[in-house]
Amino acid sequence: MAEWSWGVYTALEVLIAVACCLGNTLVVCAVCVGIRDSLREPTFCFLVSLAVADFLVGVAAVPLAVLLDGWVSLSPDLCLLLSCVVLVLTQASVLSLLAIAVDRYLRLRTPLRYKAVATQRRTLLAVSVCWILSCLLGFIPLFGWHNYSSLASNSTNTSSTLFIAPPCTFLSVVSLHFMVYFNFFGCVMAPLLVMTFLYARVFWSLQRRLKDSCPQAKASLLREKRLACSLALVLILFACCWIPLHLMNCLLLFQGPQSVKQGAIYAGILLSHANSAVNPVVYAYRIPKIQQAYSLIWRRLLLRLNCCQRNQQVKRSITDS
Repeated sequence: MAEWSWGVYTALEVLIAVACCLGNTLVVCAVCVGIRDSLREPTFCFLVSLAVADFLVGVAAVPLAVLLDGWVSLSPDLCLLLSCVVLVLTQASVLSLLAIAVDRYLRLRTPLRYKAVATQRRTLLAVSVCWILSCLLGFIPLFGWHNYSSLASNSTNTSSTLFIAPPCTFLSVVSLHFMVYFNFFGCVMAPLLVMTFLYARVFWSLQRRLKDSCPQAKASLLREKRLACSLALVLILFACCWIPLHLMNCLLLFQGPQSVKQGAIYAGILLSHANSAVNPVVYAYRIPKIQQAYSLIWRRLLLRLNCCQRNQQVKRSITDS
């Protein structure tokens, strides 16, 4: 890859990382501070979980993606560990989206028992299970399904003073068979198909109820439909941003390295990371409660800035007098 192309790629990654951190920090503040009793609602708890995963993409996954491109020489074990962190964050996003879809389905399927079933304690337990499962699934390569068995054996047979660690790249330690058969087919596509089915049932049920409901109930159902559309949009964006990179992995596995250009791989990586920066924008435009919380936070911030400026002006006038 040309130096100018690498510079453009790195600059775009930095911009995406900053957008991920700022945008998702605002989402967490909006839900936890701006919306009253929001954490008692399962949907917003799962949204916070998704925002935390997106925030960590900006903090950890993006820097690691730049680092794990042959720029540093690390031991195979450390290189694999850092590569698995990226897998954990991706899996946390998928499972958070799946939890949101299940919550929407249960809300419409069992409206009378929903509040008794979806308690705050069970919601927090579900969030914890999502992150524990993400760690277990993302760290599976550490338990043997990796690429460097021969390299690791050579390193143990050579003295530490003579052994030079090879450049660390993601695919040098993570097996393409793992990425395609387990990560893509099992941990990404299977949940996406389940979520598609759940949202199809949700929209079908909402459409049927809207036809048979009275005018007073229609307002509540329309709000429910708008929220479901917004969450489904988040799911669609996730699929559109991540599936191209996984399809490239399939081509690399089945047709060899010559089937995908390096520039296309970098474009796929940028697109997958951009998904974490886009989600806060979707929340802002599509979910009224988060819209209101955003505006409330900005008003408070502007008021504090105005108060600070006034205090400084008063201090200057006192010192001048």
